[in-house]
Amino acid sequence: MTYWQHISEHISQTLNKPFQIQNKKSIGGGSINSAYQVTGNDGQLYFIKLNTASLEFMFQVEFDSLNELLQIDTIQIPRPVCFGTAGSKSYLVLEYITMNPSGDQRQLGYALAQMHKITASQYGWYQNNIIGSTPQSNNMQSNWLTFWREERLLPQFKMLYEKGYKNQLQPLSDKLLNNLGSLLANHKPPASLLHGDLWSGNYAFDDQGRPVIFDPALYYGDREADLAMTELFGGFSQDFYQAYNEAWPLDNDYNQRKTLYNLYHILNHANLFGTSYLNQAISMMQRLC
Repeated sequence: MTYWQHISEHISQTLNKPFQIQNKKSIGGGSINSAYQVTGNDGQLYFIKLNTASLEFMFQVEFDSLNELLQIDTIQIPRPVCFGTAGSKSYLVLEYITMNPSGDQRQLGYALAQMHKITASQYGWYQNNIIGSTPQSNNMQSNWLTFWREERLLPQFKMLYEKGYKNQLQPLSDKLLNNLGSLLANHKPPASLLHGDLWSGNYAFDDQGRPVIFDPALYYGDREADLAMTELFGGFSQDFYQAYNEAWPLDNDYNQRKTLYNLYHILNHANLFGTSYLNQAISMMQRLC
C-alpha cells in the first residue's frame, strides 16, 4: 500500500464513508513541509501536508491547535480531518480553503480581538508545541512574568548558548532576565487564546472575504504578544489596528512591552537562521536594558 492509499483509507475512516484521492497537485507548503491540494471522489478538496515519519508530533500538535481554534466564530480555521504516519511519511489532512492575500483588514482586526476575549485560568497550554520548527514550551504558569521568562526567553537563550553564543549573549541576557520585574511591573493580563505566530504569512481571506488564520503556535497568554508580532514584519494595515483597538483598546504601556515580546521571535529566528538575527536580538536587549 502506498502512503497515498493509506491516507485515503484514513480519510475514509474519519469521514465514515468511502473515499479515494482522485487528483493531487503539489502546492507551496513553506520551508518545512511539502503540501498538496487533493480532490476526492466526492469532489471535495483537501489540503495535505507531508513530512518524515519522525515529525508526526508536529502534525499532532497542529491538529490539536486547530481544533482549539475552532471555538472561534469570527475567524475561519482550516478544519483538521486526520493525521498519522504511513511508511516513511507523516501527514496532516485539513479542509481546503481557497485563500486570497487581501481582504477586509477591519474585519480581521475585529475578529482577532474577539478571539483574544477567549481566556483560560493560566498562561500556557496543556501540551508543548512548536514555533516554526523550534520546540515551544507551554508549561502552565499562574504568573505572566514567570511564564515569559521560563517558557519563552530562557529556552531560546539556552539553545543559543549551546550553539556557541554564550559569551556574546549571557551578560545581556542575565541583565534582561533580572530586569523583567520592571519591564512587566504590575502587568497581569488575561490569559487570552493566542495564535502565537501571527505574521502576514499566516493569515488570509477566503473566497467570501472572511479572515482565515492557520499554522498556529498556540498558547494562552498576553494578547499584546500577538499584536506585537503583527508589527514585527509588517503586512497589517492601519485599518486592522484601528478595528482591534475599537473592539478592545490596548494599554498605553503596550509600546514598551512589544519589544520584549518580539525579542522572543527574533531569538527564535537567530536559532533557526543565524547571526543576522542574533545582532538584531542583541540590539533589542540593549534597548530593553
